[in-house]
Amino acid sequence: MSMYQTDPYKGLSSREIPLKKKLFGENRLEQGSGVSAMTIFINQFKDFMILVLLCASLISAYLGEIADALAISAIVILNGILGFVQEYRTERSLQALHKLAAPTAKVIRDGRILTIPACDVVPGDIVLLESGDRVPADGNILVSENLKIDESLLTGESVPVEKMAGTGNESQIKIHRKDYAFMGTLVVTGRGKMIVEKIGMDTQMGKIAGMMGDIEDEQTPLQKRLDLLGKQLITLCLAICAIVALLGVIRGEEIYDMFLFGVSLAVAAIPEGLPAIVTVVLTLGVQRMIQKKVIIRRLSAVETLGCATVICSDKTGTLTENRMNVRKMYMGKETIMVTGTGYTNEGEFVTLEGKLLKSLPKEVKKLLEIGVSCNNARINREKSKNIFSAFSGDREFVPYGDPTEVAILVAGLKAKIEKDYIDQEYVRIKEIPFDSDRKRMSVIVKSKKGEIFLFTKGAPDIVLSLCENIEDKDKIRCITKRDEKDILTANEDMGREALRVLAFAYKKLSINNLQDLNPEKGLTFLGLMGIIDPPRPEAVSAVQKCFSSGIRPVMITGDHKSTAWAIARELGMLTKDSKIITGQEIDNMSENELIKQIDDIAVFARVTPRHKLRIVKALKKKGNIVAMTGDGVNDAPAVKEADIGISMGINGTDVTKEASAMILMDDNFASIVAAVEEGRVIYENIRKFIRYLLSCNVGEILTMVWISILGLPLPLLPIQILWVNLVTDGLPAMALGIDPPEKDVMNRNPRGKDENIFSQGLGKKIIYRGIIISLVTVAAFIITNIYSQSNLKMARTAAFATLIMSQLLFVFECRSEKADTYWYNPFSNIYLTLSTILSAGMLFAVIYIPFFQPIFQTVALEKNILFLVLGLAGLGAVI
Repeated sequence: MSMYQTDPYKGLSSREIPLKKKLFGENRLEQGSGVSAMTIFINQFKDFMILVLLCASLISAYLGEIADALAISAIVILNGILGFVQEYRTERSLQALHKLAAPTAKVIRDGRILTIPACDVVPGDIVLLESGDRVPADGNILVSENLKIDESLLTGESVPVEKMAGTGNESQIKIHRKDYAFMGTLVVTGRGKMIVEKIGMDTQMGKIAGMMGDIEDEQTPLQKRLDLLGKQLITLCLAICAIVALLGVIRGEEIYDMFLFGVSLAVAAIPEGLPAIVTVVLTLGVQRMIQKKVIIRRLSAVETLGCATVICSDKTGTLTENRMNVRKMYMGKETIMVTGTGYTNEGEFVTLEGKLLKSLPKEVKKLLEIGVSCNNARINREKSKNIFSAFSGDREFVPYGDPTEVAILVAGLKAKIEKDYIDQEYVRIKEIPFDSDRKRMSVIVKSKKGEIFLFTKGAPDIVLSLCENIEDKDKIRCITKRDEKDILTANEDMGREALRVLAFAYKKLSINNLQDLNPEKGLTFLGLMGIIDPPRPEAVSAVQKCFSSGIRPVMITGDHKSTAWAIARELGMLTKDSKIITGQEIDNMSENELIKQIDDIAVFARVTPRHKLRIVKALKKKGNIVAMTGDGVNDAPAVKEADIGISMGINGTDVTKEASAMILMDDNFASIVAAVEEGRVIYENIRKFIRYLLSCNVGEILTMVWISILGLPLPLLPIQILWVNLVTDGLPAMALGIDPPEKDVMNRNPRGKDENIFSQGLGKKIIYRGIIISLVTVAAFIITNIYSQSNLKMARTAAFATLIMSQLLFVFECRSEKADTYWYNPFSNIYLTLSTILSAGMLFAVIYIPFFQPIFQTVALEKNILFLVLGLAGLGAVI
């Protein structure tokens, strides 16, 4: 019982309200100050490589190299804008939580019923609850009249919870108590009265908001690797630049000239285009993911999912339909299967032997008629106006009421038995409502023929205890012990399949029976219905693809252990060594015990939001890269804590969407597999263009080093090197970023969490190819210098052209690390072919168009030198 002993009939006095507001504050969720757009934009320029590039730009401007300074600044600003656009909306989780709070509440104050803003509710308030209301705060139930509340946002359970006054067990976890209501949950049926105990951030919803606020965003694996790569490259390159410049000064060169040489070498060494190309390639990946019905809210999310080792998935609405369906019907030793999923009239009735029933037996029709009549749910026959109907199916109808009762109506529709028609055939006279003590519901109806019947549905053991007869093949006879045993066995079999079982019975009444205070006796047993929230058909194959890709799927659900086990078995998530544990068992484990066992647990049942968060943290501490799917508010903290959070687009709440990095527009678990493949492809493509860009940069550095050692003039000017890095190299590198996937990409295990981006010999390949590029470039410079009788502009132009042409031939080699890719079909990546032709065209434009010659310090190459350039570039490819 609540600590606030308010009169349940008069409520609080208006005089108490100001003091309570002062003591407890407003009934609001903290939204946080948020991050301004300017802060997000400034954060784009805190990367170490970006800061070094900005310094290089300032130095170039100071030395009078305005073109260099402008070019570097332009690429840095472009990269910042791209990052800003993608990250602007990533921190709105608490604001979305705030929207879930009820806008108004009905309270009793001074003995009067008032409608007040929900933010004005205070502890001790008496709140009236009716169907359709959103609960404004946490509190104890005082009065309940068939009160059922949908708590799926908090618990993940798809079935509304019946609430009773004072029936909760204080030793239970509060979120599972039946005498307690929670902020943000929805009243489905009935009415009730509650006394407010907790408001604002003290509620369960507030605790979730607090957990989300305590979670810090971490860099993804790709961001960490690229950040480390940038720092290593810049440190190495600056050291080389300083040494080479110092050697020149010692050799007697002018300090100013060697300083300019050092800047040129730094420009050559630093891969200016790398941050921008990574951003652009990830953005292109995002566009492809939209076509696969996945929205990426953070650029690096796709890559991170590509190296995920564990996918933690909520059961309800993610692995299952979140639409209850009748799966089995049992009538006197005969069992019939019902096919079809979702709220549609598509489905068939099939015997256990697989025989399709084209016309239903009378007892089956009677069972469905009773189920439809003894039912308070409704189905709107207008087609769903869901904005995602393109993905969810436009033949689905909109249900209202208890999901279990909706499932019965849908089964009736499959047999062409509609609620409106049945209610005309059997006009309801009286209802005896369901409650948790009786565990049954009955209606008294009058048929068109004037006959009066009692229809009953409820828990099988309870209904069976009220039956004296059984209908067997259209005949009514006395029920026997053997019948009872068969019925209870059928009930147990369905229960092991995670079916929620209801029994149906009826009785013909006389006028005198209407005065009977307890007409629910001497019933005739008719049959059982097994109802389930079925697994998504596509989820079964998706789970198997996860296993074949080296990814472990884990179910985390608020549902019962037996239900979770049955669904996991049907999905193929269980192996012979798999364990299933509950939230209570997690509470009894220490942190070390949970971490020790975490890799063997396939299903977590009866868990709370705090359990989910603890599970994700334990998986991460064990070295896993964790993806977490979810739809309800209960999933949001774990979704945000995971390496990559995935929310559902149709059934997902705004809270979870804002906490996530990726949204599935079709709520389809199979789309995650497509995202995994896309993530792996993008990472492989990033390796391809890093191999290309860094090999080219190594070639440029070594070209300058060899010339310095030989004591010759600069072979390349800073503006020429910048043109190569940002323009000529950039287009082919971006085209490599969208290279088609290799065939075995989904048959490999995920990358290791700490795998270096240069693993599998990539570093050696970069250095080897860089040496070849540098040698042919130096050869072109020296030979042309001799041939042209020390025409420095001609020699530099030849070196410039040789460097670019050798790189453009090399780009085709980068398409794979495993094969001779020169023989790949060039039209399998038409963008790469076109970008190479365009880059070559821009090279010739810079050399042969007079307008560009003074800018880039080039001259037109005569025929013999041009052949020399092409020959040396081709020689590098042959080597």
